[in-house]
Amino acid sequence: MEGARKHYGILLAVSLAIISGALPCCSSQTTRRFQFNVEWKKVTRLCTTKQLLTVNGEYPGPTIAVHEGDNVEIKVKNQIAQNTTLHWHGIRQLRTGWADGPAYVTQCPIRGGQSYTYKFTVTDQRGTLLWHAHYAWQRASVYGALIIYPRIPYPFSRPIAAEIPIVFGEWWNGDPDEVENRMMLTGAGPDSSNAYTINGLPGPLYPCSNQDTFIQTVEYGKTYMLRIVNAALADELFFAVAKHTLTVVEVDAVYTKPFTTTSIMIAPGQTTTVLMTANQVPDFTGMFVMAARPYLTSVFPFNNSTTIGFLRYKTWKGKPPVDLSSLKLHNLPAMEDTAFATKFSDKIKSLASPQYPCNVPKTIDKRVITTISLNLQDCPENKTCLGYKGKSFFASMNNQSFVRPSISILESYYKNLTTSSFSSDFPEKPPNSFDYTGGDPVTQNMNTEFGTKLIVVPYGTNVEIVLQDTSFLNLENHPIHVHGHNFFIVGSGFGNFNEAKDPKRYNLVDPPERNTVAVPGGGWAAIRIKADNPGVWFIHCHLEQHTSWGLATGFIVQNGQGPSQSMLPPPQDLPPC
Repeated sequence: MEGARKHYGILLAVSLAIISGALPCCSSQTTRRFQFNVEWKKVTRLCTTKQLLTVNGEYPGPTIAVHEGDNVEIKVKNQIAQNTTLHWHGIRQLRTGWADGPAYVTQCPIRGGQSYTYKFTVTDQRGTLLWHAHYAWQRASVYGALIIYPRIPYPFSRPIAAEIPIVFGEWWNGDPDEVENRMMLTGAGPDSSNAYTINGLPGPLYPCSNQDTFIQTVEYGKTYMLRIVNAALADELFFAVAKHTLTVVEVDAVYTKPFTTTSIMIAPGQTTTVLMTANQVPDFTGMFVMAARPYLTSVFPFNNSTTIGFLRYKTWKGKPPVDLSSLKLHNLPAMEDTAFATKFSDKIKSLASPQYPCNVPKTIDKRVITTISLNLQDCPENKTCLGYKGKSFFASMNNQSFVRPSISILESYYKNLTTSSFSSDFPEKPPNSFDYTGGDPVTQNMNTEFGTKLIVVPYGTNVEIVLQDTSFLNLENHPIHVHGHNFFIVGSGFGNFNEAKDPKRYNLVDPPERNTVAVPGGGWAAIRIKADNPGVWFIHCHLEQHTSWGLATGFIVQNGQGPSQSMLPPPQDLPPC
């Protein structure tokens, strides 16, 4: 267990640094500065040693800890030959779209040997977020927790003994970029990862991984805050701590009405903060299992393994069990437990207190209904495609498969360049009405159109976007992330959205406020956005292969009146294309 103790010691040091506010380097009163070096490092997991892309040689990357109201500067030096960008997932980036990070949407990539400083202010946000690479599949290993401490105490009274980041990821024995390249070249589906990880550690259910196990020491009777982040590329995950109850108090850096649960479902890009009291009596090992495994909604091949770590009670001197064959994963739902996932999501409500109001738009100026589809594209002549029926897999929104241009959309828009890199005619309704969730998944025509079509709205517009899953290829849960804005999930359901009936059932009192919504497989979710952040903003599925296939769009929020409602000019060190 020496390896596990070493990893735990590193994490404990990080946790203490976070709590003491010591992580940011060179900090002044209001500005916190960080140095991020994107570099290769040899890392071994599952008996495989390879060059892994990291930040500052850390896997996962460093935790960023800031305070509400801080100015943040993160200087990123690209020390590899490939391009890169970083994204601060969930940071609203008010007027600072240049710091948002998605390649060719808000910036051109940082070239090898070059640097770029992301500058933004954390405004009216507090809680747990994440950061990750936003170029190709680099976020397979380039990611970390982003913690925003509040200016005033938490809105719950339980004393917190420690705050513990728990970041889920995936490990490929091969090169994730090669997985994407092969997928796009052949038209086939991607290879699944070889393991899930907790804070970069797979745990003892995988080969050669007994020493690579996350162990968290706790004291009996004390309460701990678990800041849970799903940084996985391809899977929603269930998570539970054996025999312990979790109290959800925040999602996506927004406080919620507290509720208790035996486990959680968390989609890629989402965060969930829970309180856990160490009030159980361990057996002779002194340990309780904490485990994560996928929530399965797809017929595509997937990684059906489980990652585990251990909760160790301090006064017990035991060791993790040697025989894991009969290990019981208490509280962890079965992989296909849609009923639990739905019930859990339905429990999440905004705190909606006088101090933390729920500012959901009660009326809307525009409703966009968009289908979320996987597609089969006819194979071009003189090419062999390895997707289903000899075709190529793609994905789309309203039958539009998003293509990244060769120049940043934000730069084109800001400078009013005469360019064909994007257009403002994204269809606001599906091109054809049909039974979206009840059709035959493989006989309907699924060819998509390719382009870069965006939605354009004036500053201050109240926009409702209905995200409708389809049965093309299979019904699937899709985590949709909106950049630059939080939104309110005012309604969701299974089957087809009914524009005449379903809005009457909306929750306009305390709907959950998030930046990433898990659209139910075979169903829909309606989100409302106050478009009060001028700039160009990406909307995409956070299952990485679906983004590669084009399940994305974006929207432009025009400048409002005066400087406070207008974009800031681009920084001088903005990377060129």
